[in-house]
Amino acid sequence: MNYDFDRLIDRHSSNSGKWEMYPEDVLPLWVADMDFPSADEIKQALHERVEHGVFGYPGHVDNLRALICERMERLYDWAVQPEEIVFFPGLVNGLKVVSEITGERHRAQVLALTPVYGPFLMAPGMGERELLCVETPARFHDGVITYHLDFDAIEAAITPHTKLMQMCSPHNPIGRSFSREELERIAGICLKHDLILVSDDIHCDLLLNGQQHIPLATLSPELAARTVTLMAPSKTFNTAGLFCGYGIIQNPALRRVIEKRTFGAGVNLLGFTAAEAAYRYGQPWLGQMLAYLAANRDFAVNYIRNNLPGIRTTNPDSTYLLWLDCRGAGIEGKPSEFFLKEAKVALNDGAWFGPGGEGFVRLNFGCPRSVLAEGLERMRDALVRLAN
Repeated sequence: MNYDFDRLIDRHSSNSGKWEMYPEDVLPLWVADMDFPSADEIKQALHERVEHGVFGYPGHVDNLRALICERMERLYDWAVQPEEIVFFPGLVNGLKVVSEITGERHRAQVLALTPVYGPFLMAPGMGERELLCVETPARFHDGVITYHLDFDAIEAAITPHTKLMQMCSPHNPIGRSFSREELERIAGICLKHDLILVSDDIHCDLLLNGQQHIPLATLSPELAARTVTLMAPSKTFNTAGLFCGYGIIQNPALRRVIEKRTFGAGVNLLGFTAAEAAYRYGQPWLGQMLAYLAANRDFAVNYIRNNLPGIRTTNPDSTYLLWLDCRGAGIEGKPSEFFLKEAKVALNDGAWFGPGGEGFVRLNFGCPRSVLAEGLERMRDALVRLAN
């Protein structure tokens, strides 16, 4: 089957947070869900489940657990047992729970590498832990932004109260898959300083250049024993509103503590249905969608280089997110507010991603190319008016 990712779908009347947050004349290129319909097999599975007509409490979802284990073995040569999978209604909930169970309240520190997805910065406080930020410096080459982890700064920031390190791999918002060497250095720091590691791998299937994702827990049994790996089909297959995520936790003691914290936080019955269909049947759709996203990325990066003066962008190898440095564009105040007012384009404000995000915006290119082109043209026109 050939999927049409150019097809425009009106989401204004669909209870879409992305499209209903702003007036109808605003083009939303912000929150990280895509404007593509999910694979037909996912929709069919949901139709069949709805036709059944009885929506009681879900059971042990053994088929989905088996699919996840098979997937981990096939993709990463990672032997995961069904009982090592803990389901969450969302990975943000997983970040919060891991913060809550690590170290002592009001004393333990949680290390975040910024700029990073906003809930990484919120979860420690919700768990009554202290947030400790280490900024990853931006570098520039031929107008493209790149990031490389500052391992010396990470080590220097760790104190005796630091108990948990957060990772986002692949990274949101910078759109990077980390190399084995980088991940091994993170692993070494966690082992050296006796840190628990929570790794949000929700974008692990969204690889645009054919690279291989490496879950941190696969690097060694010692690291696996202190790692919570968070995954979900939601970003990959555009099912975020069905709220089905999971953590792989191979340390039984750590898993029991987290399971106690998640007691009663169940996953939607239809979320389980969609997840099983996605992992069982969704690969053809995913392959075509990744090719479309890569072409969207190339279009957007080239357009920004040639038409948005003073703005520099990442060239992501994963995710469907661009990270734009607007500090050279002559914009007063927050660039997200400028583009919302002057271009009628909604973007995520960079400050929400923590230190290193000021003066940046995040742009979601997971949409039909005509929508992406219109958004970029609106931004260009706004910058032209600013210059004149």
